[in-house]
Amino acid sequence: MSDDDRDRWDRRYASLPAVAPENICLPVVFQPFSHLFPTAGTAWDLACGRGGAAIWLAQRGMTVCGYDVSPVAVAEARLLARRCGCAARTRFAVADLDDGLPPGDPVDVVLCLNFRDPRLDEPVQSRVRRGGLLAISALSEVGAGPGRYRAAPGELARAFEALDVLACGEADGQAWLLARR
Repeated sequence: MSDDDRDRWDRRYASLPAVAPENICLPVVFQPFSHLFPTAGTAWDLACGRGGAAIWLAQRGMTVCGYDVSPVAVAEARLLARRCGCAARTRFAVADLDDGLPPGDPVDVVLCLNFRDPRLDEPVQSRVRRGGLLAISALSEVGAGPGRYRAAPGELARAFEALDVLACGEADGQAWLLARR
């Protein structure tokens, strides 16, 4: 990612009000499936932003690593984890996913919200432990039109067809998929 893009994300996160601990939750698109998310084990939150989803997983009992390109977002995620009493079960780091995934062992959950890079499809799948869960969402052309960062119709389902797809959808400019390896 370019320095300009990183600066743009930093400015965006710096302009937002702090996340209130009472607003920590699983992203809306995955809330109907919250019962499928484990209450123990390890998780990665890719493009974690300010850490809300990672902290939700940690509050359930998981040990979570969150990665984002924005140092501002990562600092806010660390602060929020401390405020929510989850600092011992979370680790947040700055990582440019355009350079690939950070090193690490397979985990029980990989969560990736509003970030899409088809070059990472195979590495992401290989980071999900057998029996583990992948939850991914991305901007979509469905209901919105084409764009540089938008998934084409059916792209997520095709990209992750080797997994056991539990649920998926595309509408209103968003595509999402929940699958088990």
